[in-house]
Amino acid sequence: MTTRIIHFLFQSKKRAVGIVVLWLLIVGVLTQLAPTLESVEDNESANLPPAASDSMRARDLIRQASPTPGALPAIVVVHGQDDTPQTEIISAVSRITETLAGPDRPSQVSAEGIVSTATVPQAADQLVSSDGSTQLIIVPVTGSPSDKSFRAAVDDVRRLAADQAGQTKVAVTGPAGIATDTVKVFSSGDMTLLLATVLLVLVLLLLIYRSPLMALVPLLAAGIAMRVAEALGAMLADAGLITVSSQTASIMTVLLFGVGTDYALIITARYREALREEPDRPRAMQTALREVGETIVASASTVVLAMMALLVAVSPSLRGFGPYLALGVAVMALVAFTFIPALVLIFGRAVFWPSSERKVAERSQGGVIWQRVASLVHQAPAKVAAGLLILLVVMSAGLLNYQETFNSLSGFRTDTESARGQALIADQFGPGRLAPATVVVRTDKDLRDEPATTKIQSALANETDVDHLAGPPTFSKDGQTAIFDVVLDKDPYSAAALDAVEPLENTARTAAADAGIKDATVLVGGETAETADIRDALNRDTIYIVLLVLLIVTAVLILLLRSLLAPLYLVATLVLSFLATMGATVFFTVTVLGDEGIGNRVTAYVFIFLVALGVDYNIFIMSRFRREVRDAMPSTALRTALLRTGGVVSSAGLILAATFSVLMTQPIRELFQFGFAMAFGILLDTFLIRPLLVPAIVRLLGNRALWPTKVPHPETAAAAGLPVATTSSSTSTATSGKSS
Repeated sequence: MTTRIIHFLFQSKKRAVGIVVLWLLIVGVLTQLAPTLESVEDNESANLPPAASDSMRARDLIRQASPTPGALPAIVVVHGQDDTPQTEIISAVSRITETLAGPDRPSQVSAEGIVSTATVPQAADQLVSSDGSTQLIIVPVTGSPSDKSFRAAVDDVRRLAADQAGQTKVAVTGPAGIATDTVKVFSSGDMTLLLATVLLVLVLLLLIYRSPLMALVPLLAAGIAMRVAEALGAMLADAGLITVSSQTASIMTVLLFGVGTDYALIITARYREALREEPDRPRAMQTALREVGETIVASASTVVLAMMALLVAVSPSLRGFGPYLALGVAVMALVAFTFIPALVLIFGRAVFWPSSERKVAERSQGGVIWQRVASLVHQAPAKVAAGLLILLVVMSAGLLNYQETFNSLSGFRTDTESARGQALIADQFGPGRLAPATVVVRTDKDLRDEPATTKIQSALANETDVDHLAGPPTFSKDGQTAIFDVVLDKDPYSAAALDAVEPLENTARTAAADAGIKDATVLVGGETAETADIRDALNRDTIYIVLLVLLIVTAVLILLLRSLLAPLYLVATLVLSFLATMGATVFFTVTVLGDEGIGNRVTAYVFIFLVALGVDYNIFIMSRFRREVRDAMPSTALRTALLRTGGVVSSAGLILAATFSVLMTQPIRELFQFGFAMAFGILLDTFLIRPLLVPAIVRLLGNRALWPTKVPHPETAAAAGLPVATTSSSTSTATSGKSS
């Protein structure tokens, strides 16, 4: 069936033109039908814990009890310099409060919800620093941070506050300010990321192909695939079927250009080989596609299935990550299998200009470097394997300094107003004031005059990790919900603070029960509690995802290679590669650059991508080895496989690593760390593990490298030049090997 489809599609240049025109029409139609991707991006839910978590239930109760439900607080920090009179600070707070509550305020600001010393003088203990140099103004902003109108409202708050600041320094932070800056930081790098990716890939393709037209082919294909994937993704997101965030969109850009170029290199490399035997270009392309089709399908399927494995996650940051990227890779594989061959055939002989087809075909036979690599693996496989295993273990030692961070503000690699505001709060009020924990008690009694409320308040104030309570409790309109704002005595994003959430909840529940309220719902909300739930969800999800991805990769390799042993050692090298990569990443970003830790989602992201993409190179070399071993002894087949795939794999890996390295230009810690880890890991795979470690293992296993498949031409110890494992029957027939 596949052969017939290939023959039908690429029988002539005219049909190739039809394929290209069809893709252009698809792009045009989808562009008209689909909303813009930016308009459907959801950057809020990706940073939240699972909807069923205790902190999210607490958030719902807090919003229901709030006089301005659905509002996020923006915190205006008003800070006086050393020589600023107290009267000027007080006057600035009054002016800013009056302006933000006046007729010129943004429509999404609730005037009656503004809290400052000008509106609630009795709250001065919580709004004024101990030396009086800094005051806080709480401004509720309604709407969602993903809406432009919300971000515009926050910008207006900043502008109005700055206009009335006088001699003071003003910064707007809090949940509303942080969310606004987060969206801005992500969106500011989108075009830079795209241009940098295209330029870098173009330069590398020109160096690899030495032909301007051939270099343009993968870029055009990736552009087509990206536009189709973006349009389909936007339509699905608009229908509520998938979630797309700015971070996912950024990774999609580099992923499609990376894997698209990989597929192009594989197809064109085999096409150049085929031209040596078949000068008719359509027939040569048909031959190339027949031989690499299974490889590309297996490669793309692995990535797609690995991305879809994220659906087992409960954390939105992982669960929403997979479907859109899986869609993109599936589209890219389809474009690679149709658009790229069609474009190459349309360009004809000119695609290789200024080289001739004959010279291009000659270069496909393998260079001097890969001949030396093949000789090294052939002559000293044990030394090669041992040396590389030691190196990987040494790299993995960097994990001894592994620590995660959940502080989103410290993750910005650029200056933001919200970060400046948070720094002022931490300096003037203490770190716990950055994000107080919110204990919510809900019952069917009116808690306003209930003695239990006082007992709960006293118990919380005496809790080990508590610095103080930020004022008296607040209540819902019916009095059945009491809210206690608890300021911890530590950084609210630290591991110790996250660990304090459960004891805080237990203390409040015990105090309520001791006071006779045994049926109360007691929950802890706020950023610390939400972050603790995110951590718990990620820890749970990572275990499931790792196991599922390894199972998927192993299954694909078993089906492709018809072997049970080969997938085991290939997957083992993938795991070693991941450990070494993370060790190097921790050493570089934490030890050398001074990051406070690895972003909480980076480890899971790196594992998924590095294993799913790293297995591609296993597939490329081992599928070629399996094909060559049908007609030659294992050592000869391995040498041929290295010569034929070495240059292609190294070129593909170099480009894929380069595209991911572009993420290091982004002003977000998680993307920087992810970009470094992927670039390092892919280069490690490309130049050490796939061309050296895997072939060395195959060489040492000899006739059993594809067990239980029996090689048609088993190798004797004398022929191999070293003691090799032999099959149980050294006289297995070629027929049995082919049938397997």
